[in-house]
Amino acid sequence: MARDRKQNPRIRGLDAPRGRSGVLGRTPQPSRDRFGRFTEWIARAMGTPAFLLILSAFCIAWLAWNTLMPPDLRFDSAANGFTALTLMLSLQASYAAPLILLAQNRQDDRDRVQIEQDRQRAERNLADTEYLAREIVALRMAVNDMQGEVLTKDVLRSELKKMLAHLDDAPRKDSPTP
Repeated sequence: MARDRKQNPRIRGLDAPRGRSGVLGRTPQPSRDRFGRFTEWIARAMGTPAFLLILSAFCIAWLAWNTLMPPDLRFDSAANGFTALTLMLSLQASYAAPLILLAQNRQDDRDRVQIEQDRQRAERNLADTEYLAREIVALRMAVNDMQGEVLTKDVLRSELKKMLAHLDDAPRKDSPTP
């Protein structure tokens, strides 16, 4: 048995844990998203004029067959009120309603995510706008502090040179003071 385990790692003894696959091995799980997409397809299809026309044609054909054909070829009696047709339509409606609700729930979830993303985007836009507004105010204040001077390249260079000279003259914190 030990030799078989070395040759085939899938054979396990009691000393090895089973892991996630279990005793029977891995079984494929149906995709929840696939079923959700199916329900949305059904909901979209049932909301079309083509579906209503096809269902109406089906009912007309059913009624015509069971009233106009010879009695031995009829499968749903008009005397009983077309019971089989009523059951078919009831079955269709009993499946349609939950499938439409499932599709609506999926759409609600997508809408909720989209609303959250829109809210976050709006908050970022507001923060960016506030930042830009503060920068514009700071620029206006800087221009007003120049006391009516027109900001040219020469004025800007001279101001920057003054600031650089001031920084060069200032003692540094990391250098020892005499």
